[in-house]
Amino acid sequence: MEIFMSKIIRALTKDGSARAIILDSKGIVARAIDIHKTYPTATAALGRTLTAASLMGSLLGEDTDLLTLRFKGDGEGGTIVATSDYKGNVRGFIQNPNSDLPLKENGKLDVGKCVGRGFLYVLRDAGGAEPYIGVSEIVSGEIAEDIAYYYASSEQVPTVCALGVLVDTDYSCKASGGLLLQLLPYADESIIEKIEENIRKTPHITSLLISMSLKEVLAAFLDGIEYDIFDEIECGYECACSREKTDNAIISLGVTEINKMLESPEETELTCQFCDRIYKYSKEELLKIKQQMFEAKFEK
Repeated sequence: MEIFMSKIIRALTKDGSARAIILDSKGIVARAIDIHKTYPTATAALGRTLTAASLMGSLLGEDTDLLTLRFKGDGEGGTIVATSDYKGNVRGFIQNPNSDLPLKENGKLDVGKCVGRGFLYVLRDAGGAEPYIGVSEIVSGEIAEDIAYYYASSEQVPTVCALGVLVDTDYSCKASGGLLLQLLPYADESIIEKIEENIRKTPHITSLLISMSLKEVLAAFLDGIEYDIFDEIECGYECACSREKTDNAIISLGVTEINKMLESPEETELTCQFCDRIYKYSKEELLKIKQQMFEAKFEK
């Protein structure tokens, strides 16, 4: 079985004014293509969202924390969702994986039109505590600009975000990656200007990742800024679905829906949106779940 692994490098400027997180997400996007059979524009939209979620997820503090990005735009791709844990392991889906629009005049994939306009929802689940939900407008649909705008408008954190997915002629992922740089409290904002200048003069991140190591790409973006690398993390596309979670999903539907399933002559099938795994339930298994619901209600 092919292994789809990616790597995150986290760094801090020597003066403590900013943190930088960079990710080579080719393995993550390759796995997403393998699961969802996405067309090029959908691949770019989903791949950028997965990359952004992985970068943002790596900033979470606890091993039970989760971060979810939901782009709910009016574009052809429909809703795009990506969920990451604190190590940057991520999973996601795009509502219309067959979305494939004409190239823009500059020859780039039209991710903005695929996503459309609407709202970006950011949910942080701290493992039992009341989840935090932030909302911001989708300003371009290109994902990176929308992430930077979210941080500025909802969390008041000056942020630079660069994302890219390069799709090959056979629809595979040739390169994919992202950079997230954020100012820390009381930092000099001139560092953001320096990073933005570096981004303008540096080739696109996917072009760099084809011929350079992740550390070399980070050095290009942080040119002229002293920094220390403090962490390197392996991450990947990982789905957390299980039979137990699917059982709970059926329970949450209620007795009326379970009775409808029991009336069907066919086995009940539930498909995980994130990994496409199919869970099958016989009538006997559904009756057992229904009995457990009654027993749990009686015990209360």
